[in-house]
Parts: sequence; structure tokens; C-alpha cells
Amino acid sequence: MTHPALAGQPVYLDYNASTPVDPEVLEAALPYLTTHFGNPSSGHSYARAPRAALDQSRDQVAGLLGTTPGEIVFTGGGSEADTLAIRGVALGSRGAEAGRRRIVTLATEHPAVLRSCDSLRADGFTVTLLPVNGHGRVDPDDLQAAVRAEPTALVSIAYGNSETGTLQPIAELAAIAHTDGALFHTDAAQAAGKVAIDVDALQVDLLTMVGHKMYAPKGVGALYVRSGTPLHPVVHGGGQERGLRAGTENVAFIAALGRAAELAHRELPGSAVRLAALRDLLHAELEAALPGRVLLNGHPTERLPGTLNVSIDGVSGRALLAAVPEIAASTGSACHEGVDAPSPVLLAMGLPAERALAALRLSLGRWSTDQEIRQAARLIAEAAATSPGPWEKSAPQKREKPQGGLR
Repeated sequence: MTHPALAGQPVYLDYNASTPVDPEVLEAALPYLTTHFGNPSSGHSYARAPRAALDQSRDQVAGLLGTTPGEIVFTGGGSEADTLAIRGVALGSRGAEAGRRRIVTLATEHPAVLRSCDSLRADGFTVTLLPVNGHGRVDPDDLQAAVRAEPTALVSIAYGNSETGTLQPIAELAAIAHTDGALFHTDAAQAAGKVAIDVDALQVDLLTMVGHKMYAPKGVGALYVRSGTPLHPVVHGGGQERGLRAGTENVAFIAALGRAAELAHRELPGSAVRLAALRDLLHAELEAALPGRVLLNGHPTERLPGTLNVSIDGVSGRALLAAVPEIAASTGSACHEGVDAPSPVLLAMGLPAERALAALRLSLGRWSTDQEIRQAARLIAEAAATSPGPWEKSAPQKREKPQGGLR
């Protein structure tokens, strides 16, 4: 069944940017915008239902992540959760107070992580950006060398990249960080609800999840904080969320996040299998229509089930999408969309600038259908076959070859 917001609209292939709010999720939120308006911290009867909603949502989020409710901290979104994890560790008793003044992350991280790390330079921290290979994966040996070189407070590496979908070997990386006394944070904004997550199996100390990436509203997120992990709060006030995130809780959106987590948990692993099949169908249809011109960006197997990042040889990604208004998609992260420059993620993977400029990020979700995928592939192929791109105006014999192992 089609989501009401998508009916009669362009084919939506931008689920990594934001998802429609699931009708069941909206239903869960509405009572706390109307009848149950009380402050959950109050001592009278109007607080009971909101307080119960917070407890239920904490249970639901914990169930998705394989943890306990007491390890879930609600935030105003993913960027805030990343900031709390990174600055919270660095400025707390496991960071600056313990003489650990280094943060390690990847060059391909989301701006919320990279800028949070950068903000710590003014506090006397050093930030190490590890390289990735042509598939976007980090070499565990590089991480081991980095954490052994200098006392490290935190390693922050995303589970799934928002542009390419490449998955990192989180459990292996977390074990390396712990060997040398560092804590480990993963930004799972794109992975939560799309792949199975068990925080104990992953060995992470902190994990970010975001509502609007999993069919809840924008403006709500959560941070998993392993019991005993010391954090310095970045939002001060009345002591909500165990003193880690002050401010009266947004009960309606938290209730929505909880319901979204419950739905995602119920649908896995079937949803992952379905999306991977649709992703592969889209890739196959594009390759069949444009033989030899479709270049995959990212890992061929270790990637999110609903993410396909490809460059079509000879065509600018932005120009191509502009020529196909029947499709809503992106050339990269929504945080960089509209900037006529190569994706920093793809450049960090070693791809040439012209290939990065040709990239399309096609992301699928709960309401994507086989029919839509075939239609989108046809429209993209038709536009690519007729639209002259900047590559065709340059000297093609001077193009750099793709990185080894990419196709």
C-alpha cells in the first residue's frame, strides 16, 4: 500500500535523506499532542501518561538495539546524539580528565561527527582522520596503529555510510579501540532499523540512532550509552535523561520514535532482504540499459540493503536528476546537496573528481516497489542516453581509471 504522502508524486528514492512518517508512528504520537499534554517530570496526574510513554519508548528502542531501557538517552536528533557522544566522552573522566586528548574517526564520516571532532581542537584535542580504501572501508590495522600511537579518548566510526551504504566491521574495530583503553562510538543513523543491531555483539560503548531515518518525525533521536560510560553533558538544565540531556522531553516525538523502533524490529530481517533485492534489481536494470557505463561506488556486498550509489559515465549527477523530475533522489548526503562540488566521501575513497560529480545516491525504503524501481531505472537510462555531460566535453582519454576492485 502506498504511503499517502507519496501517492501521485515522483518516485521517491531518497530514503537516506528522510523517510515519510509511518501512519502507525503518527498515531502513536498524536495523544501526546492533544490529551496527554502534561510535563512528565510533574508530580500530579497529568504527568502519568507522558511519563509512561517515555518508559514504553525506552523499552521499544532498547528492544531494537538489544540493550536495556536504562541505557537509552533521548535527544533532539542525530547531530545532538553524535555531539553528546563525542564531546561528552572527550570532556569527561575518560577523556581530558584522564589525559586522553585524541579522537580518531574516518574521513568519510557525516558532518555531525566531523564537526563535533573539529570543535574539540579548541579544547586541546588532536583529531586523527583515518583513510579508507576504494570501497570506503577502513583497514583495522590503521586503527590499531592510531590508538597505539597516542592515548585516545574515543574512536567514532559510522556503522553504515550515508552516501555509499558501505558497512564497517564495527565489532572488530571496537575491540581494537578497547584494547588500548579508548571508548567506541558508532553513528548508526543509517543502519538502525535497516540491519540487525546488537550492541553487545558490536561491543560499542555509544550508538546514535535518528527518528527521521526510520519513519518517525524529524527532531528526535537517541543515544545508546553503555552502563558505566562517563559522559559530560552538552545540554545543561533540569536534569532530565539522567542528567545527560536536559530539557523537557518531546514526549510525542519520543513516542513516535519508540513505535518506529518497534515496527522496524518486527519487520527485520524480512525488510532487509526485500530492500536488498530491490536495490540489486535497480542496479541490474541500469546496467542492462547502459552497458559499461554504470560504476558502483561503495562495497559490492558489505553495504546497507537499500542504498545504491552509482556513477553513470559521461553524465553529471546533478544534471541527470534535473532532467528526470519524475524521480526524487540525491547526488550525495542531504547535508551537501545543492553544492556543485565532488562528494568528500567519494574523494576520500580515492575516486576521481569527475566520477564523484557523476554520482547518484538512490536509496529505497518501506514503500518502494518493484514497479517503481523499473520505472526509475528506465527514466534514468533514457536521460543518461540523451543528456550531454561534462565528461563528454573533456578529453575522455585522460580519465583516471576506477580504483582497483570497483566496477
